[in-house]
Amino acid sequence: MIFQLSLKKCLQLYYIYKVPNVGFKWATKGGLILQSLSQDVYQNLALEDWIHDNMDLENRQVLFLWRNSSTVVIGRHQNPWQECNLPVMRQEGIKLARRRSGGGTVYHDLGNINLTFFTTRKKYERMENLQLVVRALKALRPQLDVQATERYDLLLNGIFKISGTAAKLGRTVAYHHCTLLCNADKFILSSVLKSPYSGIKSNATPSVPAFVKNLFEEDATLTCEKLMDAIAEEYAAHHQIGNQIIFIDPADETEFSGINSKVKKLQAWDWVYGKTPKFSISTCFNITDKQSCFEMKINMDVKNGKIESCHFEVPQYWLPSIMCDELTSNLIGIKFCPSETTAVVTTLLRTCTDYKLYSKWNLLCDMLITLM
Repeated sequence: MIFQLSLKKCLQLYYIYKVPNVGFKWATKGGLILQSLSQDVYQNLALEDWIHDNMDLENRQVLFLWRNSSTVVIGRHQNPWQECNLPVMRQEGIKLARRRSGGGTVYHDLGNINLTFFTTRKKYERMENLQLVVRALKALRPQLDVQATERYDLLLNGIFKISGTAAKLGRTVAYHHCTLLCNADKFILSSVLKSPYSGIKSNATPSVPAFVKNLFEEDATLTCEKLMDAIAEEYAAHHQIGNQIIFIDPADETEFSGINSKVKKLQAWDWVYGKTPKFSISTCFNITDKQSCFEMKINMDVKNGKIESCHFEVPQYWLPSIMCDELTSNLIGIKFCPSETTAVVTTLLRTCTDYKLYSKWNLLCDMLITLM
């Protein structure tokens, strides 16, 4: 069952528009406008993959509208330790996801809109999609100063970034997705998109910092719902299709066969962290105790998200090298994360019976965990 956009807001709590069979065979050819009922980033990213892998886009283009609860999303080739504040995210329960497209790191919450444009690879055109969004915004508020840049971003007033872009180009199909800042929490955004780590050397793709602003700050009447309706209307007019939004549940395995498997892969540690390009860390800490004051150095290599090599430089008189070597040997091959490192360290510390050495060993381990 399909309802016109004018009825959408009052009916979306009571109806889920079912999408049967691979390829949406029942739908009119020429175009579809879909909106996710899920706020889970892994489900929504999985639906992108599902459409990319299963839908016949030769005679159809698709616009997918979706929003997520608080999440940081990194690009396929990025390093999360370089891109975001993982300790703050763990503390606040903010998810981390790695998408299958390239590009930089972004923050999502319910004040941010995500748009995915699906086409064949031959018809793929980022700038055309962004210009469509600009037209939709200006249709709502003609006075808005919004422009698409050569970097495929959208700038407000020539300064503030309100949209970032990424894409995945398959052999025959492609998708371009972008964000649109409506009323996102900028305090959390700035907190989580700033890495606290130093001394990291990596070939991972770095993000480019930018000043951001919500459209809501420019005009308080611009809600996410109003913006999505306007973009859907402009998309329908541009592609000469019915101005209808189909609500879908990306967790419905009966409608999207195999999608839960895609969700699990996107949630897996081996994908989110393990796909990080190899990197190294070289850092130091100033240690002061009753007997001495010195600089402790830690050098590590991390490959596939796991510790490949590790070396501690501390004075022999403070902590015997044999204890540093024992710690190193137990760390090699484990995940570069606080939980697994803490488990290994806790087991190792039980073997130390000298209280003074135990305290120093424990301090060394604490310093190590701050790097994760």
